[in-house]
This record gives sequence, C-alpha cells and structure tokens, in this order.
Amino acid sequence: MIPPDADRDPPQPTPLGSEVPIGTRFIGPEPGAEPNWRPGDAPDPIDLDACVACGLCLPHCPTYRLTGEESASPRGRIAAMRAVDEGTAIVDDTFGSFMDLCLVCRACEDVCPSHVPFDRIMQRSRAQIEPNRSRRSRALRRLGLDVVLPRRWLLALATSLAPVARPLLPRRVRSLIPTGVHRGGRLPPVIEPPSGVAVRGTVAMLAGCVQDQWFRPVNRSTIRVLRRNGWRVLIPRTQTCCGALHAHNGRLDSARSLARSAVETFGSDVDAVIVNAAGCGAHLRELGDLLPDDPRAFELSGRVRDLMEFLHETGIETPERDPGVGVVAYHDACHALRALHVREQPRELLRRIPGVEVADLANGDRCCGAAGLYSLFEPEVSGELRSDKADAIIASGARTVASANPGCVMQLAAGLRDRGVQIEVVHPVQLLDRAYFDPSAGWAPGDGLRSPEHNPLEEDGTT
Repeated sequence: MIPPDADRDPPQPTPLGSEVPIGTRFIGPEPGAEPNWRPGDAPDPIDLDACVACGLCLPHCPTYRLTGEESASPRGRIAAMRAVDEGTAIVDDTFGSFMDLCLVCRACEDVCPSHVPFDRIMQRSRAQIEPNRSRRSRALRRLGLDVVLPRRWLLALATSLAPVARPLLPRRVRSLIPTGVHRGGRLPPVIEPPSGVAVRGTVAMLAGCVQDQWFRPVNRSTIRVLRRNGWRVLIPRTQTCCGALHAHNGRLDSARSLARSAVETFGSDVDAVIVNAAGCGAHLRELGDLLPDDPRAFELSGRVRDLMEFLHETGIETPERDPGVGVVAYHDACHALRALHVREQPRELLRRIPGVEVADLANGDRCCGAAGLYSLFEPEVSGELRSDKADAIIASGARTVASANPGCVMQLAAGLRDRGVQIEVVHPVQLLDRAYFDPSAGWAPGDGLRSPEHNPLEEDGTT
C-alpha cells in the first residue's frame, strides 16, 4: 500500500541562523547608528572593512609582542576604529592611547592578505585624537612640526642652539640628539659630474630638514656618489620639509600644505627625485593619498626613488678602495623595508665595496623603536625595542652599522651609547663615498657626523 503523502516533497532542513532573534546582526552598525568621528579627516569605512580580523598580523606587530594585549595589535586598533565608526564608542583618551602606542612600522601591511592600508587609517585616526591632547602638548607639536621644521632658518637656529640647550633637555631627548653637528652654508643648486665623466641624466635631490641640518655629511656623500656615477644633481632652493612627520602624527592639513609645496618644487623635468631618508621617501611615494585630486601628486610619486634603490637600478662604477670597515651590520628602516620594498639593493651595493662583508641582524625586520617622534612620546616601549636592536648589533660582531633613515641612525646610536660600545652608525652611501675617495680631489668623504675643513659642495655663508 502506498502512503497517502508519498508524492510530497521531503521536508527541507531549516537554514542555519534563520531562527536567531529579530535584530541580531553579525557585522555592521546598529540600525540607525551614526559614526562618532569628529568633522574632518577620519578612517574610511571601506579601508576598515578590508580587515577580516584573521590575526596574521599579530606576531609581526612589535607592540603586540611586547604587551600581549589585543588593543595593542593592528586588529585590535581597527576594532576600536570600527566601534567609533559604528557609533558604539567615542574618540576618548582610551581610544587615543590605543592609537598612540602604535609605531606605524607597517609590518602588518607586509603580511596582510587583504592589503589593509594601515598607515592611511592610522594617520586619519590620529587626526581625530589631536583635539584631545593637552594644550601644552598641542602647542609643542605645533611649534616643532608646523613652525620650525618647514622654515629652514628657524631649524638652522634651533640646530645652532642645540649644544646650549642639550644639558637642559630630558635624558631621553638628550640621548637622541647627535653630538658634533656641523652647520655650514647651503648646498649649491646645481652640481655637475666631474670632468671626464659622461653625463647620464639629471636628478633632483630632497635635502630634507633633519637630514640636512643634523646629517649634512650624508647629503654630501649622496651628491658625490651620484656625480661620480654620471648624474647631474639639482637641489631646488624652494624645497622645504616633505611633511612625513606631520602625516605620521595626524597633522594632515599641514602635511597637505607641504605636499603641495613639494609638487610645485619638484615639478621640473628630471629623471628622478632622489631621497636618502626612508621615511621621507615612503611619504613622497604616497602623496596621492593626501592630494587625490591633483594628478601632479601622482606624477611626482612615480618619479621618487630611494637613493640606494636608484643606484642599484641604474648601476654604479665599482669602487676600488677598501674603506677599512670590515663587517658591516645592515639595519632595515621600516619604511624602506615595508613601504618602499628596498631590502637587497643596499646590501648588494655594499658587497661591491672591497673588504666589506654585510651581516644581517637577528630579527632584523623588527622596528628599532624610533618611528618618527615615537621615542619621545612612548619612551618605555621605544627604549625596549632600542635595547633589543643594540644587542643584535653587538652580537653581529660588526664595528659599523648602516641604516638609511636619520631617525633610525639616532635611535641606534643612542642604544649603542647606552651599552657603552664604540660602533659607528652611518648611512650606506657614506661607505660608498669612502670607497670612491680620491685624496687628490681636495676633499674628504663624509665621515659619520664629522665634516671636512673645506668642501666644494657647500656654499659658504649662505643660509
């Protein structure tokens, strides 16, 4: 006998989740909720939604490794931003502490399968917390970033007064300021290759603010190595601070103003714009984020080249002189490694110098703790990272360490001084400069922070 319901369809299983209470949600804001961002720059929800909270970034984040706190991880910081964007949290002091503890070393970006633009959302979240800072803190940041750095004469004055003010500064600040800083005239606007060297092209060079005032020998070495290899070097007189520190600290209006100045200054027809400071180079490569409606910003970004990247791409004359440094430890600046993807290029160039052996540091891809102004505002975490890096350098057995970023150079030098060891910290181009050194040329190569008595690359008496 056939059952009466045999021709009916079998019962269908209930879809998973179809019986959850009304109003339950798995992602997204509460219905009717509004973002709690202040007017102005804020993280883009599209950027925030790119994070799938997979956690692959956690073991690569320096602050998460040190604290073990979810709020100190990229995933945790993005969760805090989402809470504000979804209207369930506000931009308060707790939110600010989560953002301030971040180094923005961009190690998370390197491993993120969703390509979350963490640097961009951190810049905008820091713009949100700026009004919460104390009046004194805001005044100091404005004085340093908005008043002094963009004005060469003020920065030169501050540099000249540094030896007087040094004993009055807090120890953590005093330890970072280089000793024996040389101040001279301005670099000339045009430097031709030496006679007998064929001209390969013309490049413009970003002299920088901190780089040019505190690390002038690096700029001299940069010019000498470029011209030795056939490049005419232009140093525009109208250039000013690139704005990297401003963007890093959430002062985006100032960063945009300086970005527009850079677009105007370096808009000339040159083969490349050479930058010898990794943080500045990474910033200029991403000017389109600040000026999305200006096609000239994207054009300039496309012409920006890290110095060591450029020399590796275009080729160099093989140095013939052994500079006598032996083993050189190489420290990768975070922005060189993560944003510019420059790693092997400087190592390969250094290996072409007679007598030089390049040593990689243990955990060399980890941040040294400099991170712009981070070492001033977060001394505890910065100090721990600095100590780890100093120990790694000492363990390498090298008597010289090379790094292509002024902030890293200051941080490494301070860490090694804390350990009481004599290890020279230089920019890699300074080692190339020494290997090219010709005593008959009448000048000495840039040597650490020391300066030659006379240098034809400097115009005396001009500022």
